[in-house]
Amino acid sequence: MKFVDEAVVRVEAGKGGNGCLSFRREKYIPKGGPDGGDGGRGGSVFIEGDDSLNTLIDFRYQRLYRAEHGKSGMGREKSGPKGEDMTLKVPVGTSIVDVDTDTVLADVTAPGERICIAEGGHGGMGNTRFKSSTNRAPRKTTLGKPGEARDLRLELQVLADVGLVGLPNAGKSSLVSSLSAAKPKIADYPFTTLIPSLGVVRINSHRSFVIADVPGLIAGAAEGAGLGIRFLKHLTRARILLHMVDLQPLDGKDPVEAVEEIASELERFSPTLASRERWLVVNKADTVPEDEWDDALDQIVARLNWQGPAYIISGLLEQGTELLAQDLMIRLESIWAEEEATPDLADEERMTRFRMAEEARERLNEVREARRAARLAAKLEAQRQDDEDDDDDSDVEVVYHP
Repeated sequence: MKFVDEAVVRVEAGKGGNGCLSFRREKYIPKGGPDGGDGGRGGSVFIEGDDSLNTLIDFRYQRLYRAEHGKSGMGREKSGPKGEDMTLKVPVGTSIVDVDTDTVLADVTAPGERICIAEGGHGGMGNTRFKSSTNRAPRKTTLGKPGEARDLRLELQVLADVGLVGLPNAGKSSLVSSLSAAKPKIADYPFTTLIPSLGVVRINSHRSFVIADVPGLIAGAAEGAGLGIRFLKHLTRARILLHMVDLQPLDGKDPVEAVEEIASELERFSPTLASRERWLVVNKADTVPEDEWDDALDQIVARLNWQGPAYIISGLLEQGTELLAQDLMIRLESIWAEEEATPDLADEERMTRFRMAEEARERLNEVREARRAARLAAKLEAQRQDDEDDDDDSDVEVVYHP
């Protein structure tokens, strides 16, 4: 199935039914009085998380969603039926953004979570509502209120505890494959990973975490080069980033320069994401003798002045990966325990995720605007060239011979 992580839709809640103007007319009851009922409430539009979904592709083919209108009131003080609600099921991890105000309306983070994003209109009042001691035969009713209508942008960010970043062909997919049961595409050429992939790392039957792999970054990714910037937003929910680097890249690139290059792109994309807890993982250690692993890692750490945890592994041979997984599990459990014991830390984490999402959204919008401006400039230039060619043709003098 094609992976779609963003879609724009319009939702319209149902209009409330109108109030009824009616009087009681029965045999032997000369003065029945008003008995018009109220209109039914319009149906609302809800968003519901569904853990069986992993893409927003369905919303690419249907863009308009309308809930049912409420029915008008009836005589004998009968209220009109309520309009049926509409529920849109989305993958867990979907953010709902109002296109007009660019504000986040909701964030679906759990299966079965149900959020109202467009409320149905109230039903109108029947004439029974207006009877009084001075007005015993009211002819006044009210119309139903219109329902809410919104243009929404659905943004999917995968839910993962650990995210992988690095240059293409750094061995990120190999690590996911060795640590989990996931089987991402692995090959000996760059840009093998084209969409985010998730894997569940199980330490034992009761301890596990989710790891996410996104397409590799290249220089200029913050300006839209390559595929990585489009999917970097999926890392905003990860608690730990694993910065992977090839010990001996095929193109001869210095591992230290590779790390600094990706760190710079992260900073330009989202300063908050760049300040996230990041571990250094030097991969493909099998390209050098095993007795040189520690020296190679120490040299890279010293040149980078790296302050966080650092590991050297071989994803191909699955050497060093078990220790890495164990340490990640211990650190994640420590973070979760701290948040559970201190609610302020959980609130701070939510605010951090919100800032990262806002920065990512702003950067992606800047890239889209720049691309749109470039296409418009190219179109105008092509039109100018066509106009010049037409002017040249008009200057040709045609001579007719008798």
